[in-house]
Amino acid sequence: MTAQSRFASQSMFAALNVESSGEESEEEVSEPETKFSATTSSTTTEPPVPPIQMTKTARKKAAKAARQEKLMRRAESKPNGKAVVEELNPSRTGAEAPEEPLDDVKDSEPELDVQPAPQVPNHVAVPPPPEDVSPSNNHIELSQPVRMPALSAPKPAPEPKKEPVVPNSDLNIASTPLPPPAHAPPADAETVKKRQNILTRTLWTFIMIGGFIGLLLMGHGYMILLVMLCQTLVYREVTALFTLAQSDKRDELKGKDPWSKTLNWYFFAVTNYFLYGESIIYYFKHVVFSEAQLLPFATNHRLISFALYTIGLMGFVLSLKKGYLKQQFGLFCWVHMSLLLIVVSSHFIVNNILEGLIWFWVPASLVICNDVFAYVWGMSIGRTPLIQLSPKKTVEGFVGAFVSTVLFSLLWGSYFMRFNYMICPVHDLGVSAWSNVQCVPNPVFVWKDWQIPTPLAAVLSTVIRTQITSISYVPYHIHLLSMSFFASLVAPFGGFFASGFKRAFNIKDFGHSIPGHGGMTDRMDCQFLMGVFTYVYYSSLIRQHNVTVGSILQKIVSGLSVDEQLELIMDLKKYLEGMGVQVPC
Repeated sequence: MTAQSRFASQSMFAALNVESSGEESEEEVSEPETKFSATTSSTTTEPPVPPIQMTKTARKKAAKAARQEKLMRRAESKPNGKAVVEELNPSRTGAEAPEEPLDDVKDSEPELDVQPAPQVPNHVAVPPPPEDVSPSNNHIELSQPVRMPALSAPKPAPEPKKEPVVPNSDLNIASTPLPPPAHAPPADAETVKKRQNILTRTLWTFIMIGGFIGLLLMGHGYMILLVMLCQTLVYREVTALFTLAQSDKRDELKGKDPWSKTLNWYFFAVTNYFLYGESIIYYFKHVVFSEAQLLPFATNHRLISFALYTIGLMGFVLSLKKGYLKQQFGLFCWVHMSLLLIVVSSHFIVNNILEGLIWFWVPASLVICNDVFAYVWGMSIGRTPLIQLSPKKTVEGFVGAFVSTVLFSLLWGSYFMRFNYMICPVHDLGVSAWSNVQCVPNPVFVWKDWQIPTPLAAVLSTVIRTQITSISYVPYHIHLLSMSFFASLVAPFGGFFASGFKRAFNIKDFGHSIPGHGGMTDRMDCQFLMGVFTYVYYSSLIRQHNVTVGSILQKIVSGLSVDEQLELIMDLKKYLEGMGVQVPC
C-alpha cells in the first residue's frame, strides 16, 4: 500500500475521530464538534453559516462503516488479503459474503496505531484557503469509497428575544405607587349576614304574631280592617309588576296614558264595594233593612255595582291611545286577574271572620305553623330539594312540617273552641274578647260520646287496665284534621305559584313591606288559598241554614208592600198579646 493510501486512510479515521480498537461494538462514538470562530470580514455582510450537526444514529452508522473499511484495509496488506476482502465485502467481486463473524481477522492482525487528527481550538481562527490551489493538491484518492450517512437538516436558529418597547423611557416605574390590593371579605361574612337575616326574620315574625293576636282580641271589625289592609298592599305589589315588565316604556306611558293608575284603583274600589256590600247585607240584614236611609242601597246594591263598573269600562275605552293599545289592554287584563285572585279571595276570608273568628284564626294559624316548621326542619335536616321553583324547600322540611301541623291543629283548635267569642257568628261589630258573647253553638263544637264496640272495648280495657266503653270527641276535631292536611299539602302550592311568578320577573321578593320577609304578597300567598278552601268547606259541610230575623225581615221588606207590612205587624201584635206578652206601643 502506498504512502498516499495510508495517509488517506489515516486522515479518514482522524476525521471521523474513531479510536482503533479490535472490538466491533455498537457503542456510541462521540464526534467532537469542531467550532470555527468566524472572522468577520469588513467587506462582507453575510451571516455565518451554522455548523451541521449529525444525529446520534448517523454517527453510529458512520463509525460502523469506518471500522469495516479499516478491517478491509488491514486484510489487503496481508498475503491472502484479497480472499479476506472478498469475504468481508463481496460487493467488490460480485460474490456473496459469508455470514461468519470477523473475529479471526481482527485477532490475527495487530492493531495499527492511528493518531487522531489534532482538534483546532475554538478561539483559533482558521484562515481561508488560497484561491489558486490546484485541485490535485486537495484531492485525496481512496482505494475504496466510503459510504457517508445522510445528514439531518440543520435546526433553525432561535429567534432573539424582543424586549418590550417603552414609549417613554423617562418614566420612573419603580417610583410609581401601585394601588393597594383589594382586601377579600372575611371568611365568616356570609355567616354573619345569614345570622343577621335569621334574627331579623324571627323578630318580625314575633311582631306580626303579637300584632295579630292583639287585633284578634280587639274584635271582628279590626280583623276585617287588617284583611283589607293586607289585600290593598298585595294588590299594589302585584299591579306594580306590570310596570316592571314594561320598564322600557314606562316614561312614554306615563306621559301618554295618565289615567292607567287611576283606573286600576277605580276598579279595585268598585270590586270591594260589590263584594263587601254583599257580605254586609247578608250578615247584617237586621240592621240594613231596618234603616230607611240604607234601604235603597241594600235593595239596589247589585244594580249600583254594575253601573259603577260600566263607568270604569267606558273611561278605559276613552283613554285608549294609538300606539299604546297593546300595553293598555295588557294592563286591563292584568288588573282583572289581580282582582279575581286577591280581592275575591279576601272577600271569602272576611266571610270566615263573620261566621266566627275560629274559622279565620285557626286556618291562618295552621298556615303560619306549617311555614315556620318547614323552615325549621329544612334548616335542620333538609337535604333533598322539593321543587325547582323554590330551591330552599326540601322534602324533609315538607314532611316534618306536615306532621308538626297535624299535631298543632288538634291542640290549637281544641283550646280556642272553648270560647264563645271565637265560635259565635258575628251580630255586632263592636264586640271584643272582653264582651259577654252568647249564642247557640254550632253542633260541630258540641262534645259527643262514641260507643266503642264490645270486643274492642274489652281489648282496650285489658291493655290500659281501666274499664272503657266510650270515647268523648267533638266533630270539630275531624274538621281540624281536614284543614291541617290542606294547610300542609295543598296550601304550600300557593307559595310555589308565587315563587314561579317571581322567577318569571326575575325578582327575589314582591316588595319590602316586612323586613326579613319581603313584601306582603310573600306572606299572604298561601293564606288566600287557605281562606277560599275554608269558606267552601264551611259553607258546604258545616254551616246551618236556619231562619233568622234578618232573613225574615229581608223577605218582608223586599216582597211585601207597605199595606201588607202594616197588616203583618197588627197580626203579629195580636198573636203576642194572646200569648201574654206585653207589646210596647
